[in-house]
Amino acid sequence: MRIKDIAKENRPRERFIKYGSSNLSDAELLAIILKTGNRGENVVDMCNRLIKTYGIEKLSSLSLKELQRIKGIGPAKAMQIKAVFEINKRVNIHINEGKQIKSAKDVYDYCSPLISDLDREVFMILYLDTKNRIVKDEIVSVGTLNSTVVHPREVFKNAIKDSINSIIIVHNHPSGDSTPSYEDDRLTEKFFQAGELIDIKVLDHVIVGKNGYYSYKDR
Repeated sequence: MRIKDIAKENRPRERFIKYGSSNLSDAELLAIILKTGNRGENVVDMCNRLIKTYGIEKLSSLSLKELQRIKGIGPAKAMQIKAVFEINKRVNIHINEGKQIKSAKDVYDYCSPLISDLDREVFMILYLDTKNRIVKDEIVSVGTLNSTVVHPREVFKNAIKDSINSIIIVHNHPSGDSTPSYEDDRLTEKFFQAGELIDIKVLDHVIVGKNGYYSYKDR
């Protein structure tokens, strides 16, 4: 069925105008962004197939090359999909700028959009002021699929330079499982010891997975 064969009142754009964006399905919203389908499949059917096969979360994490391997998705549509998820990520970042950190959940909510979908393990530092508000964040080390090498000097270098009151160390597990490894435990002990020596508080070390987190402070 072609999009023009769908009753006008049931087309995504008309439903958007009449009912508002909150009343549209994920597939309908994606159809408005992609605009057109492909030969033999209208845009709504194509988007329903994408959502059913991958889900929004998986779809948002696919690379340009991976998206283009999907039937009906060429370079233009792949870029449209990547762009809409990137805008959403940036909106969340701006909303959280200057956010006061009160719990490991706050850390997860801030960092997850930034690092949970990466295919490499990275260490990120959150620099906080005296009221535990985020001054800035910085990735200090990028590793491989399941490991990264980070030294306390990378962790504390800019904190010392900028006279930061306290930090939170965050890293991701590309596997999606936030359970700490022996190496994570060993590094965490080093970080806390180094922080005590130079009088910069390490408030927590949080491991970010796909759907959850592990907090050394909480545990």
